[in-house]
This record gives sequence, C-alpha cells and structure tokens, in this order.
Amino acid sequence: MAEKPLHHFHAPAALGLSQLVARELEILGARDIRVGRAATSFRGPLEVGYRACLWSRCASRVLLELARFPAPDAKALYRGARELDWLDQMEVAQTFAVRATGSNRELRHTGFVAQQVKDAIVDSFRDRLGCRPSVDTREPDLQFQVHIEGAQATISLDLSGAPLHRRGYRVPGSAAPLKETVAAGMLLLAGWPEIAAQGRPFADPMCGGGTLPIEAALMAGDQAPGLARPRFGLQNWLGHDEHLWERLKAEAEDRALTGRTRIPSILGFDPNSQSLQAARQAAHKAGLEDIVLFEMRELQGAYPPSPGPGEPSESSSHGKAQRTGPAGLVAVNPPYGHRLGEVAQLRILYSSLGRILRDRFAGYRVAVLTAEQELSASMGLGRAAETPMRNGAIDCVLSRYDAVGMAANPTREQGRASSQRRAPRDAHTRAVSQNKDGLGLKGALMQAHGLSPAADGFANRLRKKSRHLGKWAKRNGITCYRVYDADLPEYAVAIDRYEDLVHVQEYAPPATIEPATSAERLADVMALVPEILGLPKNKVFLKVRQRQKGRGQYRKIGEGGSFHEVHEEGHRFLINLEDYLDTGLFLDHRLVRARLAELGKGTRFLNLFCYTATATVYAARAGATQSTSVDRSATYLGWARRNFALNGISDRKHVLIRADSRRFLDETHETWDLIFVDPPTFSNTKSGDPPFDIQKDHVKLLTAAARHLTRNGVLVFSTNMRRFKLTPEALSHLEIQDISASCLPEDFKRSPRIHQVYELRNRSFRK
Repeated sequence: MAEKPLHHFHAPAALGLSQLVARELEILGARDIRVGRAATSFRGPLEVGYRACLWSRCASRVLLELARFPAPDAKALYRGARELDWLDQMEVAQTFAVRATGSNRELRHTGFVAQQVKDAIVDSFRDRLGCRPSVDTREPDLQFQVHIEGAQATISLDLSGAPLHRRGYRVPGSAAPLKETVAAGMLLLAGWPEIAAQGRPFADPMCGGGTLPIEAALMAGDQAPGLARPRFGLQNWLGHDEHLWERLKAEAEDRALTGRTRIPSILGFDPNSQSLQAARQAAHKAGLEDIVLFEMRELQGAYPPSPGPGEPSESSSHGKAQRTGPAGLVAVNPPYGHRLGEVAQLRILYSSLGRILRDRFAGYRVAVLTAEQELSASMGLGRAAETPMRNGAIDCVLSRYDAVGMAANPTREQGRASSQRRAPRDAHTRAVSQNKDGLGLKGALMQAHGLSPAADGFANRLRKKSRHLGKWAKRNGITCYRVYDADLPEYAVAIDRYEDLVHVQEYAPPATIEPATSAERLADVMALVPEILGLPKNKVFLKVRQRQKGRGQYRKIGEGGSFHEVHEEGHRFLINLEDYLDTGLFLDHRLVRARLAELGKGTRFLNLFCYTATATVYAARAGATQSTSVDRSATYLGWARRNFALNGISDRKHVLIRADSRRFLDETHETWDLIFVDPPTFSNTKSGDPPFDIQKDHVKLLTAAARHLTRNGVLVFSTNMRRFKLTPEALSHLEIQDISASCLPEDFKRSPRIHQVYELRNRSFRK
C-alpha cells in the first residue's frame, strides 16, 4: 500500500501555548514538529491536519501550506501567488479572504500584502475562466494566509476557517472574557488530565460564562473540542476528503460517549444570573448540561465539589484520614483590573479569593490567570510556578500552586466544607442564623465574612467613631463628614460619609507590609463598613490614595461619569466617588468655606486654584457681589459650572476662567476684597509654565496675590502639605494670622495637621 503524501502544516497559538500544541501534535501523529515564535510547524498526511483541527485544544488555527517562494518585493509576491493553480483549491462561485502576517523591508504592511495575493487569485481565475470569485472578509467559504518572513512568502489554506477557540458551544452574543484555547492551556499546565483521571473534582469559584468548567469537562471526558463546531474551512476546500473527515468525526463521537462516564465532579460558581444562564446554555450546546453544574453564589459562598466516584482522596494511616495527593483542581480567571481604581478594588477580591482557597480548598491544586502581579500577590498563596500567557490582547501570567492551605486536620477541614454547602447563601443571613446558635452578633459577623482576627479591633473602633460622630453630625445638621481616618495603623484607610454614600480611601501601605496582608485588611474594611454603617454594599466606593504630589489627587482614574448630589449648610454640590482620587468636595475645608462666607458678604471675591469652586459657591451665596474663579482644568471648571447652576449662581457676575493661577496674577490688573488661595503641593505641567512647589514658591505666590488686594482686603491661604512651614520673615510686608485651629472640624481633630490656614492682610494699608 502506497504511503500517503505528506503535507506541511502550521499551527499558530497564543503566547504560552506553543509547547502544549507541540505535545498535542505529537500525540496526533505529526512528524518533524518545530516550535516557532508564533506557530508550530509539522508534517504529516492530511489525516494529521484534520485531527489537529478536531482535537487541538490550544492551537488558534491549522494551516495547510500550499506554496513557498521568494518574495523580496511586491512584484515577486504577486508573481509567486499567481503561479499557484487556484482552480485546484476552490470554485469560482465560492467566496474567499486573504489574511497576511509578517513583513520585510519592502513588504511592510499586512493589508498591502493581502491585497497583492487577493489580486493574484482574482487575476488567475479571470484569465482562465473569464470570471472571478468574490471576496468575503466576514464569512468566506475559504480563507488563505500569506506569511512574510525575510525574503520568503508562505501561502497556506486555513483548514480551520474560523479560529479554533470558537468551539461551537458559545451562545451568540454572550461575553467570553477568556478564550477557550487559553482556558484549555491553563488546565493542561495545571495537570488537569492527570487529576481528572484520578476522579478528583474541579471547581471555578468565579466561572462567568463557564469556559473553564466546560473545557475541563471536555478534557476529562475525552471529547474533541471541535466536535460541536458547525463547520470548518476544510469542508469547502476542493481537496477535501469527506470520507476521511466523517470517519474521524465518528471516532471522536465514540470516544466522547465512552469518556462521559469518567468525568468527575465539575462545579462553577458566579453571582451573576445572566452569566450563569449563558454558562448553562453553553454546557447544553456542548452536551454537558447534566455533567457540569453551575450555582449562583457570591465568592464567599463557594465550596469544594463532592469527590468523584473513583477518587482515592483518603487513606487510613494510624487511624487518621490523610490526603494522598491533591484534592482536585481550582482554576479561576478573575477580573484583571487595568485602571487604578479597578486594581484597588480588586485587591479585596483577590484577598478574599486567596482566603477562600486556603480555608475551604485545602489540598487543592490552584491555577489563577492574572494580569497584575500586585493582584496575584494579594492572594497570599505563597510562591507559584508562573507561565507568561496572552488572553486576546492582554498579557497575563498563569500562577500555579500545589496543595494550597493544607490543614493540619483534613477531616475537620472537610467537615467545614460540608457545613458551607448547607449554609445559607447570603452572608448576612448566615450571620443571623449563626447568631441564633449563640455566637453573638460580633462573632457571627466575623464568621459570615471570613474576616481576619485583627478585624475585631477595627470593627470596634469604627462602631465607636460612627456613633459619636453620627450624633455630632445630627446635632449640627451635617450630612457629609469623615467617620474614620487611619485610627488604627494596620487599617490605614479614610472613611467619609456623604449622606447615604460612603467613600473609602486606602492610603498606600508601607513597603514592609506584604501585599496579601494589606489586601486582607482592606477586605476586612470593605466587609465591615456596610454592616456597621448600615448601608448596602453598592453604596460603598473604594479608592487607593497615594501620597500625591501636586494636582495628582485630581487625576482621573475612571470613566464612569457618575455624579451624586449632596448638601452642606444649605448648599448643593456634585461629588464623584468613582472617577477621581478626590471627590470634588474637601470635607476638611468645611469651616474654611464657612469663614469665606463670613468674610465674603458684599465683596469682590477671587478664588485661585479653584478646583470645583465650592468656596466660590459659599461666598456667592453669602452675598459676594462678584467673583472670579481660576483653574487650568477644563474638566473642573465644567464641574464648577454645574455647581453654580445647582445653587442658582449667575455666571455673568461670577466668572470662571481657565488659566494658570500664577500667570493670571501676573497678567491681570484687577483687585479684589477677598482672595482665597488653595494651591497644590506640587505641580508640573505640560503647558510650558514652570513647576510649582508650595514650600519653595509660596512667598512669591502670596506676594503676587497680595498685590491684588484692596485697601482692607483679606487673603485666605490654605495648604494640605503636612510638613509645610510658612516663611513669615520673607512676608514681613503682610500681617499674618494663623487660623488653622479654628478651621479644624470635629471630624478631623484626630489629624490636626490635615491643613494649615492663614489670613493675610497688607500692612501698608493698616497703619
């Protein structure tokens, strides 16, 4: 019997998956396997290429090489592509598309390269048949790829058609943040086939649309990942061997039928009902609806699956139950968090994930795909084996941990997991039900949220402060105030209440604090704040607050555009708790604004570095006849304009000017009765203005501002730089009064250096 002809193939794959593809191809019978930078090349009969399409879990595509020829420039590329016998590949009535990769010195643009090959195909048909096939870039019957490397061009037929991560089970329109090929790579690198063969279970506590659990079931059940696909590109190819293809599919169907009986327990959790609906629909399309189970649970409610029927998880040794190997596998693809605000909030999530894994999945092997090393460290799972990967356009790292959180007493750990399965799903309900058993509310709360032992001290302190300041605020008609400000060093957060909203700011922890410890404490805070302050979780907002330089605290960190109206002393202000490091209303300046209102009646008022112009609102509402507010940010001036509108302030008398405040002082000849100067600590702009340093430049700034005071005018100067030292000897021409103590609100008395405030007057006018 004659040996079947051998073909050259290429199997592109995402970063981190090429070696896995090579291992798959070896099992499928491929020869001369070579792992390249972007693709794995191999040789074999057509059957090997077909098997790769059907069985490769990690390859992105399978390409059948049609020709390789010199292509140093466009003419050579066109000529080489034109020489192929395209009538052997497709019919004129079929549609096609050309995709290009690679480049050389003359062929630098993939779009141009693809166009040259497309023209060659069209011209070849037109010359021989007098008509041409049509191009369809969305759903072509056949897709060809041209790859340029050096002076060589390789033209291949895409046997897969659509990318191989499209298994055919995904529900149209559903979000799939994890590519199926990447999910399979995670499972293979974590050793899931060996774990599954032992009958051990699988869990994904944050399953989303169910990609990981479904891929785990396909792998454990020996089901070809391409078996559910509606079509492949090879089926429209003129060289297609239909008999071979049907035989391979029938073989795969038989293997899947047999493999179903060997699939161990597979469980996915997610709190989102829409995600779970998509996951269940995908499992149904994959024929796994009665095998892969999904439950709607928050992360805190996740629990280990029951062992599979053949799991040898325990063995008797001196009367004690001990694990003989990993209990199973947990694989998870948590949110990545690319914006600063997201990363800050996700640290809590990752800390909770780490705690759940240590406490409830003791002995499990764990695989976590992350894009931020800081987030991975927040889990506190120790050292990991790491593999760089790429999920779509995102660079990631797969961290693998063996037998996490092994408990000293596995039986006790197993019992705790069992109790979690029976526990009510809602954390608060669980706390109440436990309280009935005599734990006490405090103990019940700690257990309900899985809090660290140190959280008890924070809870007591926050409870005490919220009661005291709540009564004070109510007596004084104050609805926006600070509840807690790093009272305990290990819980370095500021907690501000804005009516029925809470803003939590975590100060950047010192380098001596482990990321996992910091994240664990932040998780304590975010669990306790809603409970103690009596607010829903969706009313609590978190940001990480670095010790910023200059206007860094005003830097935008999000795009939510979510504004909320709050009230202070009869004034209405817009705050934003999501998109900026500061909220738009400085609570520590509450008494400063009141002082400006007291001084502002009947005056012409100038507000420099005005931010959202809350001070101007106070002065205008108190009776300032005219005001000018200056800031270089169009965003904050727009915010100020909205604050004006909320308070009925006319922008004809009360003007907003976009300018650098120092330059404005140098260029204007106007004078004002009351000037408020609240500059940044440091500022370095791109506009060509020199950098500003409050300590070095305050004398020059205050002198310039004082020149624009009327005879009996007052300049109010404020700074939040804690180490700031006024230089009175350089300001001897000014009468200076420190009013910091009288401007320190009750809710900030624990931090008397939160700001310094001075009133300055020109001595020459006061003789």
